[in-house]
Amino acid sequence: MISGWIRLIVAWATVGAFLVFGYGWMADLSSVMKASFLFVWLFGVIIWSAFGVVHEAEELAELLGEPLGTLILTLSIVIIEVVLISAVMLSSDAPTLGRDTMFAVLMIVLNGVVGLGLLIGGLRYGQQGYNLQGAASYLIVIIPLTVIPLILPNFTVSTSNGSLTVVQSVFFSIFTIALYVIFLVLQTGRHRDFFVYPKGDEVPLEVLPEAETPKAKPAGAISRHTLLLVLNILPIVLLSKSLASLLDHGIASFGAPTALGGLLIAAIVFTPEAITALRAVSGNELQRAVNLCLGAATSTVGLTVPAVLAISLFTGQTAILGLSPTEMTLLAVTLILSTLTFSGLRTTILEGAVHLMIFFVYLVLIFSP
Repeated sequence: MISGWIRLIVAWATVGAFLVFGYGWMADLSSVMKASFLFVWLFGVIIWSAFGVVHEAEELAELLGEPLGTLILTLSIVIIEVVLISAVMLSSDAPTLGRDTMFAVLMIVLNGVVGLGLLIGGLRYGQQGYNLQGAASYLIVIIPLTVIPLILPNFTVSTSNGSLTVVQSVFFSIFTIALYVIFLVLQTGRHRDFFVYPKGDEVPLEVLPEAETPKAKPAGAISRHTLLLVLNILPIVLLSKSLASLLDHGIASFGAPTALGGLLIAAIVFTPEAITALRAVSGNELQRAVNLCLGAATSTVGLTVPAVLAISLFTGQTAILGLSPTEMTLLAVTLILSTLTFSGLRTTILEGAVHLMIFFVYLVLIFSP
């Protein structure tokens, strides 16, 4: 508890420092030492605050039970991602940032975290079980949510650079939000049991296991943790513009690949959630890890695509969503592998090794496209 208050004090002190002195600090970034120090400072504070978000979301998960707890964590993390992407897009001309970040999240979550998690779980437990209906529900939504904005723009004739027209942007955003909302309603309503793994084969899927039922809600506990969740998210929101400027400056100064910006934002946002998922797998809670990973992929595309397209429409910036041929190939392989991995009742080391290999291929192609 004390560490949580220290984290809040440091985060809000950083916010205060940048509100008072930030304009002067950011006005001249010609010094590599100064720019590096500011970036490491902001990067560290934002990552630390993200861990605070995860902690408070986990506390709420204990109180509310699954899948609401995991949903709160996933939505909190994706909100941070959308804020960081928006900050970079509004502070500079970055037409591919949204695409690069979404693709990075999909590669990190569906290949990196899933691969490492299944490898750890397989080495420790041999085989692990999960609720197949929940995983299938995630994938049936992930496939159209990723293919329509990230692949389809490359094959339309309205534009030639992988972007969308105004009409396409408006209607694709509406379709994306509608599908995502329908999924959330089903996940938290009539099909809530799909996202909980029953204890023992004798337990029907309709019955929530005792370990997954919500704990008794102490008076004020939910309100307190919700407030602390917001207090941990706000510093990230307020510091995002400064981090975006430093990130943009660093990539331009060092001539780094533009896709690196998307990878760094994805890493900043999803590192705490990835650690949470891996910890769940290590504790033989594969269902929670599946909810976190597939939920993160679903929420990322479901919320980021409308946000990127809205910024593009209101600011007049071009938002290029269509992936390159190499990236489309990796995405297609990832979706096929994910469908095969979560088509059986149990997972093994083999699936983990294959997903990790695809993740490493993605990393290599960033620096050697």
